[in-house]
Amino acid sequence: MKLTELYWHRITPLHILLWPLSLLFGLFIALRKLCYWLDFFPSVKLHVPVIIVDSITSDDAGKTLLTLWLIDNLLAHGLRPGIVARGNLDNPGQPEAVSNTSDPISVGDKAVLLASRLHQQCPVWVGGDPAATATALLKANPACNIIVSTHGLQYPRFERDIEIAIVDFSDTSFGNGLRLPAGPLRTSLKNLRNVDAVIINGTHADRYDTSDWAPTYTMKLAGQTVYNLDEPGNRQPASVLKNRKLLAVCRYVNMPWFWEQLQRTGLQGDLHGFNEEHRYIEKDFLKFENEIIVMPEEEALQCTGFKQMSIWALPVEIWINEDELQSLILNRLKEKYPDVELTTTAD
Repeated sequence: MKLTELYWHRITPLHILLWPLSLLFGLFIALRKLCYWLDFFPSVKLHVPVIIVDSITSDDAGKTLLTLWLIDNLLAHGLRPGIVARGNLDNPGQPEAVSNTSDPISVGDKAVLLASRLHQQCPVWVGGDPAATATALLKANPACNIIVSTHGLQYPRFERDIEIAIVDFSDTSFGNGLRLPAGPLRTSLKNLRNVDAVIINGTHADRYDTSDWAPTYTMKLAGQTVYNLDEPGNRQPASVLKNRKLLAVCRYVNMPWFWEQLQRTGLQGDLHGFNEEHRYIEKDFLKFENEIIVMPEEEALQCTGFKQMSIWALPVEIWINEDELQSLILNRLKEKYPDVELTTTAD
């Protein structure tokens, strides 16, 4: 079980003690938003459209994969996007560019995954302040004409044109239903009526009333290909690893969906987990030297360059009702930026 499940998915005397802090956190967020709305504090308005893609909980909930889907669609319509991510949560730091060779420990696993998947099709930058990071990105990449930020839903200083919230409808998605620090929620579910779109990751749960939410769309995860870290450009059907003894390695935080994806692709083997904050080193795999190792792509990228072992990455894509969500995003862009030129295919 993940450490976060032990903490945030139950109510103990500690959570009761922290509950007043959760109320203060919610009040602080509301007051800060009101102050920016009343222009008591200066906000940052960029000269290009800004799309926020963020989770309402402390978990990623699939927003990185949704960002990749969104970038592909923006590129297909002739736009030149740039991505702003938070990077390493323990040390977000100053704005910096990310490449597929960046250190995941410094900039974060998901930022390296974004840079690796996009192959320099759009710049990826990380930093603790999304407004400052976006400004630095645009200064270094003046050709960019739209920003996609994977954090900032609760950051009113950074003005945005479209907000997309992602929620995970797994059994433990909203935990005990409390806000930080007593629970995993960063905002009230009621605020989902104020965004432009809500993306549901997983099966629709009947216990949640979504009738007053913004337009909702369902996304599903799918992993049908694998690649060896020695040949990152050679994706192959997952079936190439069937009937072979595998060792599935991942951190506990990714274990449920990773194991589910392996089963869906027909791959079998033993499962070995590491703690949520684990950073892989070559020594971790010495006792598995003769094994074929399969890992989630974002974790496998930490192991690039490891010798004397066969490590395979399992990339995960998403399926979503593409036409409806794509139309909503493009129509909002046209409404707010009528001069933005959109094409049906990338230039």
